[in-house]
Amino acid sequence: MPLPKLPTKPATLLLAKDYPKAGGANAVPFPDEEAAPAPKKAAVKAAAKTAKPAAKKTAAKKAPALKLAPPAPQPAAEAPVRAKTARSKLTPVKAEAPHPAKHKPHEVQIKSSTSRKADKSGLTKLFVLDTNVLMHDPTSLFRFEEHDVFLPMMTLEELDNHKKGMSEVARNARQVSRTLDALVGGTEEDAIEQGIPLSKLGNKDAKGRLFFQTRVQVADLPEGLPQGKADNQILAVVRSLESEQPGRAVVLVSKDINMRIKARALGLPAEDYFNDHVLEDTDLLYSGIVQLPDDFWNKHGKDMESWQDTRNGYSTTFYRVTGPFVPSLLVNQFVYLEPNNGESSFYGQVKQLNGKTAVIKVLRDYSHNKNNVWGVTARNREQNFALNLLMDPECDFVTLLGQAGTGKTLLALASGLAQVLETKLYNEIIVTRVTVPVGEDIGFLPGTEEEKMGPWMGAFDDNLEVLNKSDGDAGEWGRAATQDLIRSRIKIKSLNFMRGRTFVNKFLIIDEAQNLTPKQMKTLVTRAGPGTKILCLGNIAQIDTPYLTEGSSGLTYVVDRFKGWSHSGHVTLARGERSRLADHASDVL
Repeated sequence: MPLPKLPTKPATLLLAKDYPKAGGANAVPFPDEEAAPAPKKAAVKAAAKTAKPAAKKTAAKKAPALKLAPPAPQPAAEAPVRAKTARSKLTPVKAEAPHPAKHKPHEVQIKSSTSRKADKSGLTKLFVLDTNVLMHDPTSLFRFEEHDVFLPMMTLEELDNHKKGMSEVARNARQVSRTLDALVGGTEEDAIEQGIPLSKLGNKDAKGRLFFQTRVQVADLPEGLPQGKADNQILAVVRSLESEQPGRAVVLVSKDINMRIKARALGLPAEDYFNDHVLEDTDLLYSGIVQLPDDFWNKHGKDMESWQDTRNGYSTTFYRVTGPFVPSLLVNQFVYLEPNNGESSFYGQVKQLNGKTAVIKVLRDYSHNKNNVWGVTARNREQNFALNLLMDPECDFVTLLGQAGTGKTLLALASGLAQVLETKLYNEIIVTRVTVPVGEDIGFLPGTEEEKMGPWMGAFDDNLEVLNKSDGDAGEWGRAATQDLIRSRIKIKSLNFMRGRTFVNKFLIIDEAQNLTPKQMKTLVTRAGPGTKILCLGNIAQIDTPYLTEGSSGLTYVVDRFKGWSHSGHVTLARGERSRLADHASDVL
């Protein structure tokens, strides 16, 4: 799907201190039970006259181009935020980085200088692959377009050492070995010296050739480096190829940081493997939310239509609008308009797109107590958007992104319990997560599969305790009975036994999804049978899996690939609601 154009006033993630507080003069309940009146044109025109000019858009610096990576999205624009002055004086200032970007100290140069010079001159490069690249992405051989790939003999030796076992690394090593066998099969011995076309197996994008190390290549490395170590032998191969092919750009590609540091210390060009990245800059990741410009109703309300529709027992208002801002929207994207002149705020969701015409659905207000979900109400704008997705039976796949304390797990569990025990839309809740420890591993855990997964599900136990305490009239016996009923409908499963399964009418929650690879994410999402809803929760700033980064995480992968699909939705939660202590700690620590 082509990337959307840059909106006139894009969505921004506000800092905690700039976040609009609930209540006050501007807070108006969402129209859900009754029809919402369309904004009056006279009032809108008056607001347009008094509205302050929008801040000038300044395009962010583009990240350097990356070979074979998906096209980079349009750069985000800066938005004005309130300065720390009196309320009567509002001064546009440069926006600070939003919460999810605080962990990013600076931009890293992706390509080496040798690679950039070859790109300018138009010459093809020779990439020497480290073993960890092949074990990280078995298809990496075919991701270098017109450039050639060289495999040292030590890389093949290390592949052979890692092929045994049932881990993901062992499976990838065996897959690479099968691919290399298919490439070498039926090839004359002399042809291997000249290079094997990588397009031999039908990969038309791979126009280069594959070379193997067929002889001992001697190179002078600094004294003191152990000659028998695998990394040093690969570095020797790179230096030898540079001396043999002086006019060729020879670049080492490795996922090992220390290997790249050692190569640069020796004056050898080295790069990380970034070809599996969905985005070069995760600050540009699809947020699922966009702020409408102040003059939206002036430009789009001329031939506006509105009607009501009753679905699932609720009356919902729809608007059909036409205008220049519509092509930049995506299906199931949330839109909002919060005027500063005291007019009613507008919160909607794009349901249909056809050229410059869009159908926008008015959202239910889950911040009101009458619309609570298992006793839980939305505390901010993004949580209200998330609950509208979670409670929508037409939305089969939901991703929630946000830092710790934004309410991802609590909202997912509350909506799951409401739809399993109250509306009986699903049979049971299935919870799973990646078992990657933060610190040292404590060894094997005793018991059944569910008992072994128990220590990993502490976050769900904490949230269940909060949800059980919400019913104050039930008494101690009533709460105990409710807790037993809830426990009978929640199943905790391990990711290790998901292959081959099919879930029918289940509410599947995948926690800590940022630690999954794109391949593992595909394995999980394809388990969905008829009537199943899948939720992926995570924070890409807390990745514990080796060789995974924010750009190559499985959570980032599905957010980017599912955007715009009519049966999926995504929300980035920005404001922490855990406690004032947790909010302050996330800011200052």
